[in-house]
Amino acid sequence: MLISEAFAAGAAPASPDLMGFVPLIVIFALFYFMMIRPQMKRAKEVRNMLAALQKGDEVVTTGGELGKVVKVTDNYVSLEIADNVVVHVQKQAIQTLLPKGTIKSI
Repeated sequence: MLISEAFAAGAAPASPDLMGFVPLIVIFALFYFMMIRPQMKRAKEVRNMLAALQKGDEVVTTGGELGKVVKVTDNYVSLEIADNVVVHVQKQAIQTLLPKGTIKSI
C-alpha cells in the first residue's frame, strides 16, 4: 500500500507548569545580579560624585584632560588645565575625582 494507515492521536500534551519557567527565572536573576545591579550602583556613585564637586577638586574628564575645578554651576564645570588656561566642560564629562595633590605630582 502506498498510503499508511492513520494512527490514533496520543494523549494531549501536558500543560506547561512552573518547572518549564525555572531556567528563564534563573537566567533573569543571574542577568540582574551580574549586569544590571552593578551598573546601577556605578551610576549612583557617579551621580553622588558629580553632586559633591566643589572648587579646588582635581578631576579627569572623559576626554583625558586633567584639571583643577575653578567654578561649578548646575550643568557646567570650569577646569584649569594649565596656568591661566580655563576650559568649560559639562558635568557629565567628569569621569574621575582624583586625590588632592595629584596634579602637582605629575
